[in-house]
Amino acid sequence: MRVTRFLFSLRQISALLSFSFLLVSCLAPVSQAVPTPSLPAQPTLTRAPTLTLTPSLTPRPTWTLEPTWTAVPSLTPAPALRRVLIVSFDGLRPDAIAQAPMPNLLALMQTGAYSLTAQTIFPSATLPAHASMLSGMCPTKHGVTWNDYNPAQGYAQGVDLFDLVHAAGLPTIMVVGKQKLSQLTEPTSLTLFHFINDRDVVIADWLVDNFPAEFGLLFVHFPTIDFMGHEYGWLSPEQLSVARRGDEALGKLLALLEVRDLRKDTLVIITADHGGHAQSHGSRDPLDMTIPWVIAGPGIRPGELLVPVQVTDTAATAAWALGLTVPTEWDGVPVREAFGFPVTSRPVPLCP
Repeated sequence: MRVTRFLFSLRQISALLSFSFLLVSCLAPVSQAVPTPSLPAQPTLTRAPTLTLTPSLTPRPTWTLEPTWTAVPSLTPAPALRRVLIVSFDGLRPDAIAQAPMPNLLALMQTGAYSLTAQTIFPSATLPAHASMLSGMCPTKHGVTWNDYNPAQGYAQGVDLFDLVHAAGLPTIMVVGKQKLSQLTEPTSLTLFHFINDRDVVIADWLVDNFPAEFGLLFVHFPTIDFMGHEYGWLSPEQLSVARRGDEALGKLLALLEVRDLRKDTLVIITADHGGHAQSHGSRDPLDMTIPWVIAGPGIRPGELLVPVQVTDTAATAAWALGLTVPTEWDGVPVREAFGFPVTSRPVPLCP
């Protein structure tokens, strides 16, 4: 009886639970499916193309301030010189250059450095003065006191410019219009010596036909101005006429250097042994003692020189320009002012 009641109770509970679930289901709201709106398709992102800039054909310059340079002189001139040409117009006074006129020499004065107040030595004569010009020494040292061709007297004493250049292994050449100039240096210091007893133009023509392939030192002597001064007087029309011819001879040598492409590393020095007055020279008269001195070539600063120049400075300047040691016994000094060095007082006095 009790079992029957227990089973009945279970049936009632089960039915009650079923009814409860059914009731809850009926009362719950019916959920409707809400369609999800479709989003517009997102565009596919692509990388923007990389632009390659084509540079301008002419790039824009970058401006920078140039430094201010202060030139510091060196002990050797630049650019390096390979050869020196020295031309001596025998008896040429400075005032004859413009009066003649001598256009080739005047042109060198425009592009080079010059002095129209340079001094020769005493006695102002051809052989002693040329000895000082090419030895760098006063007559008391080189010993040439005679002025005629006299082989018994021998040669100028001491070490001269030809000795230095020859010892350095460079060819040395001397072409002159007076035979007595052969006594300026020993033959062993010369690669070539040639004497031509003729006018300046003839000497230049010989050089044009026989110009050396190379040289370290070439000395050329033009004698005609001196000859005509003795014959007709200094600054006479006859002398000025041959001065113009001598200038033409100089022009031939300069043109030859250009044709051979030698001007760019050749130092050119134009000078004289003495001046003259009336129909003579040899004294201490300023007209006898004053000579022109012109230097042109690479490294030369154009303009009139302020430092006093003497004929002995020719050898010293040539040796220094070639990079050779100037002997301490020389009285001449390199004219460094011509190369742009500061002007200084002359370190040694002029020859007495």
